[in-house]
Amino acid sequence: MKSTVYVETSVISYLAARPSRDVVAAGHQQISYEWWATERINFSLYTSALVLREASNGNPEAASARLEWLQDIPVIAITQEAEALSEYLIQRAALPQTAVADALHIAIAAYHQLNFLLTWNCKHIANAVKRHLIERACREFGFESPILCTPEELLGVNSDVE
Repeated sequence: MKSTVYVETSVISYLAARPSRDVVAAGHQQISYEWWATERINFSLYTSALVLREASNGNPEAASARLEWLQDIPVIAITQEAEALSEYLIQRAALPQTAVADALHIAIAAYHQLNFLLTWNCKHIANAVKRHLIERACREFGFESPILCTPEELLGVNSDVE
């Protein structure tokens, strides 16, 4: 059985963006393309209505490009339990009050028992300092946290390992 991956908006944004002249952004774009081209077939991908909503924001042409990348990915539900967990993540200071959507991404993936949450958001989601707080808050609430990681961390790995 393939491992499961929740694809968060930042990954899609890098895939759909025009090539960047910023070296870090260009690197994230290249790694995202590489992961998408070579690794995604090894995983069962999922996204949420929250990702679709975020991807729809902004410039209509850019939004259309982002939504195109998402078109074949199954959309999982935003449940009341996930919303409650996202509030708990903020209450427990795992994420700041300003990161409501980021907490909800984590909570959706945790509720649906997905193995990985793929993101380039290293400020609030794939953050080594916050990771243990997120994992602890999820466990306290009765869920296991997905592994919070960037596409770079899932390059060349065996997706059957859980």
